Amino acid sequence: MELSPMHLLIILVIILVLFGGRKLPELMRGLGQGIREFKDGMRDPGPTNPPPSSTPANPPPVAAPPTEPKK
Repeated sequence: MELSPMHLLIILVIILVLFGGRKLPELMRGLGQGIREFKDGMRDPGPTNPPPSSTPANPPPVAAPPTEPKK
């Protein structure tokens, strides 16, 4: 099954009717950014964040015991 230019034109008209002329450029821009991010992700094989370690680098501070008020 092959798409002819007439089929593509009909699909484009239906998309234009559904989304409107103002929303269509924004929709296509988002689609292009998504494709670009996908391609960038395919090129970069390594993770961007290091794996979490079992012990935190900076442990939380220990709270001091409460002191009695002075009289």
